[in-house]
Amino acid sequence: MSEKAKKLLITIVVLAVFIVSIALVVIGQRHIGPKGLGMMLLGLAGLIVLLGLYNRQYK
Repeated sequence: MSEKAKKLLITIVVLAVFIVSIALVVIGQRHIGPKGLGMMLLGLAGLIVLLGLYNRQYK
């Protein structure tokens, strides 16, 4: 696999995780109770993981 293809694949995966995480937070706000809170926490965890991976590049 070429380097360009590898970068493109990583970008697509990161974008997909970002979209799913944002969707979990937004959908979780509509559900009141433990189910909604769990969805929002899972979405927040996904965003924090992405932020950590981004920041690791610039240490």
